[in-house]
Amino acid sequence: MTPQMPSGPARESDGASPAAKPTAGHTDFESLGAVALREYFGERFDAVAAFAELLAAEGETRGLIGPRELDRLWERHILNSAAVVPFLGDGRIVDVGSGAGLPGLVIAAMLPSREVVLVEPMERRVAWLEEAAAAVGLANVAVVRGRAEEMKGTVTADVLTARAVAPIDRLIKWCLPLLGPTGHMALLKGRSAVDEIDRAKYALRKARLVAEIESAPTLAGVESTTVVRLKRDPQIR
Repeated sequence: MTPQMPSGPARESDGASPAAKPTAGHTDFESLGAVALREYFGERFDAVAAFAELLAAEGETRGLIGPRELDRLWERHILNSAAVVPFLGDGRIVDVGSGAGLPGLVIAAMLPSREVVLVEPMERRVAWLEEAAAAVGLANVAVVRGRAEEMKGTVTADVLTARAVAPIDRLIKWCLPLLGPTGHMALLKGRSAVDEIDRAKYALRKARLVAEIESAPTLAGVESTTVVRLKRDPQIR
């Protein structure tokens, strides 16, 4: 599945500066295949690569990623984040617990015409998100400091996403108040997705949500990402 990219030539104001350099050598950029990555991200490659370059350069020293993550930066973090893009639908995107900007800054780099709100409680990570968005030229990003459960009335999402934040039942409790009337969630999950959904069955019923598990492939040879979509179901009583 290829991510849905905006049409038209890349613009510098969208963060797609021609000067952006792909991370190579100490990351898995070359081993995954430069040509394949460029084809996958299309005209948004420069913006995504610029963010990956920043994360590779500063992520460990700023406590955003571990030292062992550099040699799998693109596969484990960049591509994993990008995989959710085809499931985001329309409207304002809210990334809860954005941390290093995964998936929020990757999404913003790929979808420059969409408003992306990053919700993060830690001050040092908020500083990183603001600096990284400015450095890459992502004018579509807004960073809000706080916990998801504190954001009711402050942040409203048409689609809400989260990666490695909390189990599904807890995310429902924290994030349901942030969803607009027709909003949905697209959550990045691992192999435990089925078990998480089972444990969340009462929370899902109470919230009148239905869960769907989607396989989200990126590059050939790279393990597909699991996306759990939570949608409102008025038929649930």
